[in-house]
Amino acid sequence: MEYHISCKNPLSHYLEISLTISTWNKPRLYLQLPAWRPGRYELANYAKHLRSIHASGLRGKSLPIFKVSKDRWVVETSGSSRITITYQYFAHQGDAGGSLIDDEQWYINFINCLLYTEERLTEPSTVTLELPKSYRVGTGLTLRKERQWAAKDYYQLVDSPLMASKKLKHWSYELESVSFHLWFHGQHKLSKSKTLKHFKSFSKLQINTLGEFPEKDYHFLYQVPPKKFYHGVEHANSTVIAIGPGSQLHKERYPDFLGVSSHELFHAWNILKIRPKNLLPYDFSKECYFEEGFVAEGFTTYYGDLFLARCGVFDEKQYFKEVDTLFKRHFENEGRHVASLTDSSRDLWLDGYQITAPSRKVSIYTKGALVALILDLNIRRLSGQRSSLDDVVRDLWQNFGKKDRGYRTEDVQRICKKFTKHDFQDLFDELIRGTAPLQDYLKDALSEVGCTLHRLPSKQTLKRCFGIRATLLDSSLKISQIANGSPAGKKLSVGDLILKINGKKVQKNLKKALGKAHTTKLLINRGGRQLSIKLTRSSKQFFWQYRLQKLPNPTDDQRINYQKWTGYPF
Repeated sequence: MEYHISCKNPLSHYLEISLTISTWNKPRLYLQLPAWRPGRYELANYAKHLRSIHASGLRGKSLPIFKVSKDRWVVETSGSSRITITYQYFAHQGDAGGSLIDDEQWYINFINCLLYTEERLTEPSTVTLELPKSYRVGTGLTLRKERQWAAKDYYQLVDSPLMASKKLKHWSYELESVSFHLWFHGQHKLSKSKTLKHFKSFSKLQINTLGEFPEKDYHFLYQVPPKKFYHGVEHANSTVIAIGPGSQLHKERYPDFLGVSSHELFHAWNILKIRPKNLLPYDFSKECYFEEGFVAEGFTTYYGDLFLARCGVFDEKQYFKEVDTLFKRHFENEGRHVASLTDSSRDLWLDGYQITAPSRKVSIYTKGALVALILDLNIRRLSGQRSSLDDVVRDLWQNFGKKDRGYRTEDVQRICKKFTKHDFQDLFDELIRGTAPLQDYLKDALSEVGCTLHRLPSKQTLKRCFGIRATLLDSSLKISQIANGSPAGKKLSVGDLILKINGKKVQKNLKKALGKAHTTKLLINRGGRQLSIKLTRSSKQFFWQYRLQKLPNPTDDQRINYQKWTGYPF
């Protein structure tokens, strides 16, 4: 399959795409546009951005082409041995998973816009771009000749995004015969020497932990907008990360910049190579259900920050802050009581990246990372500190990733047993396939390394006393969550707007308005209706906060185990 892409007017954001392909003299040729992309397991329906599709044969003869489903077409070849398909694609999505063409850059995720035919998925492909001559290009693809890039097959082509701009900045470093590249579009004030020092540290540790890097080169592609943004997507030998604002990238947002970069690099092994059986190979035409999201994203989230701790890029305070953020996100999610990790993984295809019905699912990233922490510390304990989750991931790499074999949850459980002689049946049944609380598991696991899960009341009165989690708008509070069994449960609804508290307009500091009275009066807006609601404080508290804390008097073994786990002296 040979692709050619041009753009007549960048401000229209329309790409002009042509696909030339032989037909093997078949009377019909079916063409498919991907319905989803790796790294985001939901239907994206990219065909909604496609228009003006035409087919022609030898000498430009027009051929009939018909749409047979939302993203599938059939061409009547009329005996032509070679055909060309032309169409336009609207590229105006600037996040880490989209495509954006404007007067300043070409940023293309080929998975969004390149049609394919199933018979040619595993054959070499090329893409030629009519870029402005002054544009610099960042991509993991191999340059075949001027402005033409080659891929071993369609899978590699569409898993290799490309950024091109006159303003593209490039940094690089070498490790273990691997070339690493950082490409930036957008303004920032990052220190080159400091940034590369940190990237070398976590890259080297990841390579040392897994034993080798799966690619010959790797490309970090950064979109740096002037506004607040955070989004990363993994690819075969690259990642696209959209993070901003650029003015804060070297200061407040620097930990986030490092964290998402370490996370995405670990994906080069975990999910790009170590892949659930149901995702091998990808079927881009429909949903591909899998239950192993706790490994694909949970393990990756856990290790992304842990590697930064172990190599000294994050100090102890910053690492504890990241773990506390996981606690906050998990324990404030009431969906943890009703949805398992395996079910939530399958439900990614339903609403995994959105809030639809309140409290109906858990995050495979957040709960998956906490389960990874529990697994890691339990493997260390049960093996007498001879093994850890590192050994499990290495085993997955050697026996599944490198051999192009897909794994299942049962394989992960079996490998955990291999290093401990313990079957982990209760843990997998209760924490991965079930909805058992994490608190006791976390306390037991953390005690091995001289730490504890510390519980303390929420500082916010609405949360603590009434079970209301809300977001401050201009002049109201929008209720986003209500705790089970709380005073708010029978009188308020998600989406209600709190206009006044005890007769006072909503302000940033609610403590004075709420006071200490046993009863609180709220004026709310519910779908245009104003209602007066009285709430009585509960003796029970809601939305507890959890913190990772070190024990004041650890044993010598706990001190040693803590350092083995985090890399820090106790």
